[in-house]
Amino acid sequence: MNRPPLRFAFAALALAGLPAPGARALPLLSEVLYDAVSTDDGALFVELYGTPGTSLDGWSIEGVNGADGEVTLTVSLSGTIPGDGIFVVADGGASGPTAVAGADLVANFDFQNGPDSVVLRDALGYGTFEAGTFFAGEGTAAPDGAAGESLARVFANIDTDDNAADFALLEAPTPGQAPVSPVPEPGGAVLVATGLAGLALRRRR
Repeated sequence: MNRPPLRFAFAALALAGLPAPGARALPLLSEVLYDAVSTDDGALFVELYGTPGTSLDGWSIEGVNGADGEVTLTVSLSGTIPGDGIFVVADGGASGPTAVAGADLVANFDFQNGPDSVVLRDALGYGTFEAGTFFAGEGTAAPDGAAGESLARVFANIDTDDNAADFALLEAPTPGQAPVSPVPEPGGAVLVATGLAGLALRRRR
């Protein structure tokens, strides 16, 4: 279905405790498409980046209502992260297969019109949250994209606890493709250099 501009938060929640900001224990939320062009049915996805062979059994993705923090849906994960380090969870179509190419797991999900949250333990919050709404993101929210745009992590293993620094919009979503730069954490100055982050994202495109 078509949806108005969304104000959601996305969170990726690991079973273990969080390490210090910077390079993080994998998996991490890598890319999400939460508002497709035309219909959302069978087109949405949540992409994870992690160590190949990591089991996702026992993990889950939760939708959290931004108005009151209530969990509105739960998607149980299963399987292992493949050799390329990318695991794609795709929404299944109501009357047919998912439209997301290369999906590793297909489930039925659709996040509420915002603000909303999706929880797995590192957080990706995007859009503008008004007073009284429930923000489950980190730091400053990433921008809210237009229909068909996804939010993608700029560096493969970087989580600075600031969504605006860690994620940027992609006009053409890339489910199942490698992150921008699967390399060790760059220096702190690089993490806050907007120009370099933008350059890295353009390379991904």
